[in-house]
Amino acid sequence: MIVILDYGMGNLPNVARAVRRLGFDCRIAASLQGAHKAILPGVGAFGAAMRRLEPMRSDIERFVSRGKPLLGICLGQQLLFESSEELGEHEGLGLLRGTVRYLPSAPGLKIPHMGWNELRFVRESPMRVGFPPGAQVYFVHSLYTDCADPEDVVAESEHGIRFPAAVQRGNLWGMQFHPEKSGAVGLELLRRFLEW
Repeated sequence: MIVILDYGMGNLPNVARAVRRLGFDCRIAASLQGAHKAILPGVGAFGAAMRRLEPMRSDIERFVSRGKPLLGICLGQQLLFESSEELGEHEGLGLLRGTVRYLPSAPGLKIPHMGWNELRFVRESPMRVGFPPGAQVYFVHSLYTDCADPEDVVAESEHGIRFPAAVQRGNLWGMQFHPEKSGAVGLELLRRFLEW
């Protein structure tokens, strides 16, 4: 069973619809019990999200340590990292090394970054296999993950700076963009996680 983690912050119905459209069973739940894969979506502030996730933290760590696949989407990807500077300093799940930072402002650059951007793969990954160059995905974010280990970065995009758009280390996957809002391209990337 695929579990979409409900911790009170995220567009859970949209993610569930996308998963079911791809032909997979899933449930929205506040527990990982019975899950063989999990998706951690997120919309909102990092600190508030971590406070809500705290009761599930040990279960998430145990789930990942057993080698079960976990996908973080948007804020969900950011929560996988060690810390965030959003509205103060906040500790993350620490499953990946790095810090969540604000996109730097520049004249004429709109933040939050909202819209379609090219996804450029920078290393091999199950996400990348046979994927067409120039594909566009949909972003809504003001912060990005500053990865401590460049090997965790699978794909990049650009908004003022180049930033990690997708990450992977073993069974941990992250997508800064919203695959559930990114049309056929997003669904294909989501399928790759669900079939992996």
